[in-house]
Amino acid sequence: MHPSLRLREEWEVNETRRRGKAYPVGPLVARIMPQTSPHPANRYAVIAGQRIGGAVQRNRCKRLVREALRALHPNLRQGYDIAIIVRGGVDQLTGLPVASETLARIFTQAKMLDQQSTATSNEQTGRGGEQ
Repeated sequence: MHPSLRLREEWEVNETRRRGKAYPVGPLVARIMPQTSPHPANRYAVIAGQRIGGAVQRNRCKRLVREALRALHPNLRQGYDIAIIVRGGVDQLTGLPVASETLARIFTQAKMLDQQSTATSNEQTGRGGEQ
């Protein structure tokens, strides 16, 4: 993910986790907080604690979530700080389709994702209208 799209400072991540509205779905929880900056662009942090497993498992989960975010980012409303917390390990977050579907549900629930773009991405992955 491009550095300009990251929550870089620890205090920014902590503020988003503390003040952001929580959207839990399956193995992920998103904390979403509106920004106050004059140039709104979404910024992201992906967090996986030691409960997830060893470093290899944590990094795999974070890579899957980042890749799913990269695909969804152009279709999201801008102007938010978003912290994605991984609460399910590699047994629940089994691959990119699971991560993408879970994030799409979270952003739909948060009213940040355009429904038309969700239908287009489902057609591209061969899911049609299945949920």
